Amino acid sequence: MENVKTLYVTGYKSFEIGAFQDNDPKITVIKKVLKKEIIGYLDTGLEWILVSGNLGTEIWAAEVVAELKNDYPELKLGLIYPFKEFGSNWNEKNRGNLEKIELLADYVDSVSHQPYKSPAQLKMHTRFLLEHSGASLLVYDKEYPGKTEYFLKDAELFSEKFPYEIRLITMDDLQNSME
Repeated sequence: MENVKTLYVTGYKSFEIGAFQDNDPKITVIKKVLKKEIIGYLDTGLEWILVSGNLGTEIWAAEVVAELKNDYPELKLGLIYPFKEFGSNWNEKNRGNLEKIELLADYVDSVSHQPYKSPAQLKMHTRFLLEHSGASLLVYDKEYPGKTEYFLKDAELFSEKFPYEIRLITMDDLQNSME
């Protein structure tokens, strides 16, 4: 698809791939591949990256955006939480990562302006992201299921009705980037 202006980036959470330390080599590989993919989109007119603040891929993607802003000052980061007070029950280290991302973001808001009440808020959040982005970039491999599967299923249904690109970065892609 040509000229995606807004890209939603998501994928495995850190615990799903066993990356608990910030210096885990897996994170370096994931960030390298994300950077390459995002640059591909930037070269065709990307303006915004959206994340929802989940630990793992989304935090790493936000850090990649911060690095890319040196060369692509027009790139903007939007942090769209599913609900108010997202992450407030996390431990100090994880909340610290989230606060760091908030400072990097050009726009921060939540789809639901109430604290978590029901799964309906998560559905509304997914719907919002799909309607406000032209594509999704997922660090996800169907052979290694994780929570991202819920978003992927909704995105696939959405893409049957609307022009929407879903780009998966698989375990093979990550493996190949190391060679």
